[in-house]
Amino acid sequence: MGQPVVHFEIIGSDPAGLRGFFGELFGWDFDTSGTVAREVSEPTNYGFIELVTADDGSGIRGGVGGGGGYDRHAIFYVGVPDVGDALRKAEELGGDPQMGPVTAPTGLVVGHFRDPEGNLIGLAGPA
Repeated sequence: MGQPVVHFEIIGSDPAGLRGFFGELFGWDFDTSGTVAREVSEPTNYGFIELVTADDGSGIRGGVGGGGGYDRHAIFYVGVPDVGDALRKAEELGGDPQMGPVTAPTGLVVGHFRDPEGNLIGLAGPA
């Protein structure tokens, strides 16, 4: 079995405004009490949605954040055993590493790369 998608993010210059928009649109509630790596978002301006997002138990964890100076994008993260190894393999296969590996205050390690078509893809794994 392959590696699963474990998280998504929506990043923009007005994180609170985005959380208001997506909260109203999809009924999402956000927890902004946690922190993320500064390379991902202003650490205290990131809102996590619940791990399980629907009454039937479906959905994946996600978040909305960013702030001034962060490039707007939507991204999904694939869970991998080693972010550094996955970034190196992506590059060997024609991808372009963009960020990481970096460690969030929670200990989660993340990285970004662009695939051969230029799409931004995230990686997440243990320390």
